[in-house]
Amino acid sequence: MDLGRFYVSAGYVLLVPHRTGHGQSPGEYFIERLGPELLTAPRDRAIRAVIEFHERQLRDTLAAFEWLRKQPFVDGDRVSMSGVSHGGIQVLLAAEAGTAAKAFVPFAPGATGWDGNPELQERLALAVERASAPIFLIQAANDHSLGPSQTLGAALARKGGRNRVRVYPAFGASTEAGHGAFACQGMEVWGGDVLRFVDEATTHQSAVAANPIERAG
Repeated sequence: MDLGRFYVSAGYVLLVPHRTGHGQSPGEYFIERLGPELLTAPRDRAIRAVIEFHERQLRDTLAAFEWLRKQPFVDGDRVSMSGVSHGGIQVLLAAEAGTAAKAFVPFAPGATGWDGNPELQERLALAVERASAPIFLIQAANDHSLGPSQTLGAALARKGGRNRVRVYPAFGASTEAGHGAFACQGMEVWGGDVLRFVDEATTHQSAVAANPIERAG
């Protein structure tokens, strides 16, 4: 795993949790259960269900974070969190929840469904406003939408401090490459910036918890 080698070679521990019904974790995946229903449900109900799903899944994210902090090979006071796509949404919700993480690095949070979804935009903007630890929001120029950087970036700029946002040049030849592949394989582009950001926020290198990319939906 390229991402694992990147962080481990820099002296970090990397945990990539699979939330309920995702990847190798057992349980029912939200989209498989509600997907057909959401296609015919009123828009407000469908959007509300998606946001509620992310808030429920936050329990898994926080449980994985707390497990990592308690491991004997981890400095539990200097753990950071990163994630991409739906995982990026989880990172922002975790930042709002007031975890003990010292830094948050969301890649393209909600970018696949950002346009035309003001409810999600408002929910994530609220999470950014309530977060106490610094956030470094990252996207590639050829992501599905640059709305997260534009809207949430403005909120991060207002907060000031170590909060920051950066849109890097296009990565690969497709929007999907600029979305998921950029976050998982583009370390030569963003790696130095992320390591400096995390190191400044945590004082010294220790551990990074990462949410994996979710299935689009």
